[in-house]
Amino acid sequence: MSMPYYVPPEQFMKDRADYARKGIARGRALVALVYDNGIALVSENPSSTLHKISEIYDRIAFAGVGKYNEFDQLRVAGVRAADIKGYQFSRQDVDARSLTNQYAQILSQVFSEAPKPMEVELLVAEIGLDKKDDRLFHVMYDGTVLDEQNFSVLGGDSQTVTDRLKSGYAPESSLKLALQNAITALSGSDASLKHSDLEVAVLERNGRRRCFRRIADSEIATIIS
Repeated sequence: MSMPYYVPPEQFMKDRADYARKGIARGRALVALVYDNGIALVSENPSSTLHKISEIYDRIAFAGVGKYNEFDQLRVAGVRAADIKGYQFSRQDVDARSLTNQYAQILSQVFSEAPKPMEVELLVAEIGLDKKDDRLFHVMYDGTVLDEQNFSVLGGDSQTVTDRLKSGYAPESSLKLALQNAITALSGSDASLKHSDLEVAVLERNGRRRCFRRIADSEIATIIS
């Protein structure tokens, strides 16, 4: 009987991480950034039916990059968990941090134990009553959580997009300027994105219970022009 092939644990985990990173990098990038009255989420997404950005709960938004079927399963799980917690306790008890912890546990377990890791990165954004309470949680493929400040970039060539975004970012900018900055960062110097190539949504500090709003194509076209 032949002996099973031995792979050192550190090499095994490195191979899984490389596999996940390559899958995520093949997708299109997504940007989330804080502006003067909320949080804007912008993604290159030509599909009008398969959304990368969605509402999770009253003041919480979800965004995913990588394999659509994998991050959409996680989105549905997050909606269910938020609904159950809000029903059993109160709507104010549903927060981005607890949802992020659940996502981190799922991704960490899959990364360590499943036949293959999930090829996804997630963003959980929450808008607070005051700007200091806004939250951007970036969840990596292995369950690592990054508590981002001001902006976050997921998927694609994230480092290049981050460098472009930094050069023009201002946390007190208007929604229009914030979106123009995000679209410029996603487009790059040698290409331009049309409004039909973009998916845009915002969490607005609007004084109402629900804060999530999708930006229509006509409004995106006006901003680009």
